[in-house]
Amino acid sequence: MARLAERVARQRDRNAFGELFDYFAPRINAYLLKLGMEAAQAEEITQEVMVVLWHKAALFDPAKSSLSTWLYRVARNRRIDAARRQKTGKLDENEPLLIPEPEPMPDSGLDAAQREESLHRAVAQLPPEQMEIIRMSFFLGRSHSQIAQETGLAVGTVKSRIRLAFNRLRATLEADPAVDGD
Repeated sequence: MARLAERVARQRDRNAFGELFDYFAPRINAYLLKLGMEAAQAEEITQEVMVVLWHKAALFDPAKSSLSTWLYRVARNRRIDAARRQKTGKLDENEPLLIPEPEPMPDSGLDAAQREESLHRAVAQLPPEQMEIIRMSFFLGRSHSQIAQETGLAVGTVKSRIRLAFNRLRATLEADPAVDGD
């Protein structure tokens, strides 16, 4: 089957496509019907899947999945898209994404700036080895194992220093009157 898909991708081989269509179209249609789709809609989505095969066969990678897995995934995604389209006319007014964020209080920007300044002061008070691990982890996005490899430390030591730094930061920030926890 993968060889047929390759012929479709490279040569636009109609015979290869015909073989794939004859094999997969009835199976995909049956799959969609089994999922509870109406016959007309299942047939429409089956046709869409086969059009995807014709136009995008070059995107199929046999190293990642079988052709059937790829086509069934396309069918599943098209089915989900169809279900979403049917629901688009019916919005749930309680949907959290549809509820606007409350307007920020005028002094919230000032509060955020004060909290940020407090955090910078707290980080500056960390011992250099903890500050460097925090910088590598949270500002450079390194994993614990990458930090361990770059610093020559054991992974457990890296984790321990992060935990100690967090404990120290928490204590420093809790003692700071500019950080009120809100």
